[in-house]
Amino acid sequence: MRILIYSYNYYPEPIGIAPLMTELAEGLVKRGHQVRVVTAMPNYPERRIYESYRGKWYVTEYKNGVQIQRSYVWIRPQPNLIDRLLLDASFVVTSFLPAVRGWRPDVILSTSPSLPVCLPSALLGWLHNCPVVLNLQDILPAAAVHLGLLKNKWLIKAFTALEKFAYHSATKISVIADGFVEHLHKKGVAPSKIVQIPNWVDVNFIRPLPKENNAFRAAYNLDGKFVVLYSGNIALTQGLETVVKAASLLRHIPNITFVIVGEAKGLERLQIACNECGADNVLLVPFQPRESLPEMLAAADVGLVVQKKNVISFNMPSKIQLLLGSGRALVGSVPSNGTAARAIKQSGAGIVVPPEKPKALAQAIFDLYNHPEKVKALESSARQFAVEQYAFEQALTKYESLFYSVTAERSAIKPLVNIFSEKYLLVGAKESEVKLR
Repeated sequence: MRILIYSYNYYPEPIGIAPLMTELAEGLVKRGHQVRVVTAMPNYPERRIYESYRGKWYVTEYKNGVQIQRSYVWIRPQPNLIDRLLLDASFVVTSFLPAVRGWRPDVILSTSPSLPVCLPSALLGWLHNCPVVLNLQDILPAAAVHLGLLKNKWLIKAFTALEKFAYHSATKISVIADGFVEHLHKKGVAPSKIVQIPNWVDVNFIRPLPKENNAFRAAYNLDGKFVVLYSGNIALTQGLETVVKAASLLRHIPNITFVIVGEAKGLERLQIACNECGADNVLLVPFQPRESLPEMLAAADVGLVVQKKNVISFNMPSKIQLLLGSGRALVGSVPSNGTAARAIKQSGAGIVVPPEKPKALAQAIFDLYNHPEKVKALESSARQFAVEQYAFEQALTKYESLFYSVTAERSAIKPLVNIFSEKYLLVGAKESEVKLR
């Protein structure tokens, strides 16, 4: 098949949707498909276009058999509401030209966020008469409204209408967790339109590695330490100040070290929090290259998943799959009724504590520090669950099957349309003949 992936995020961005879409695109190429990706100039998580891409409107690249078409976007390091709207609008406008000028796809995969991408992908699907699969990684505007990021009633109405259009125009909707399914049902989306395919981890790349002779531990003087690791986005939804406060409660135990890996601006904010509460047992580390990820994850004794209590229930951090694939015990400081808590409990690989409760988080970590046999048991469950439930090859097969099914359905509809058209033309011809007579 010829598959077009319409995704705002892609390689070389290190976290979030970008690594997932990169692995999916390259995996489809390895299975013999032709893949084209329409994406923005890389800018996440710094929210600045990467230096080698600045000053350019369009760039076309090839990586591991994937054609990557990049376009300019309006981006600001500390965006206000207008900046966020201009970001989405700029991508919708600038990305459509390369999208429409490329080869005709058999199927389009459109990822959300960004929700407005549904407009050019739907138009492209209409122009090429090909199916569009909407891949939901998050649900907007519900999440933005819930977090208080979107308050203007007119914008809420506009985004709600856009959400309705996205669901209506898509041939199928792929979701990453059961919480999404429940939300879509409430929105009136037919169950037959929804396909659940969890996000994945490449279990051959992300795998259990020994803590001894670990390059990441050696680089940051962590040998002999009980390492509690958080790696990922440092944003309002995480509330990593909870981790800093929990660390301060355990600073009297010199063998426990907290490591937070993230973008520079987020680390600067956390450094202030560390100074304020005396958390000198927190090590702040910038993002590591993708190839170093297995070693970094393997350096941990415990991996953290952190959310604020107001995070909407269906949010599912992709770091869960990474930690499970690495065979590491998890502690989730997440809402108990959310998708993340459900996934951690189902895996049998971690402990869930109430969000934004530093004492509860510190107690859970202290308990694991004192019971290494419990950590070992959780590690074993983690790897097993990742292989059975989140292996990349399984997800790739499901997406491939989904693409085949929607293209087959579209092919089956075409002859019916042609038959209908022929009958309509014949009827019209007979009517004309009668009128002439």
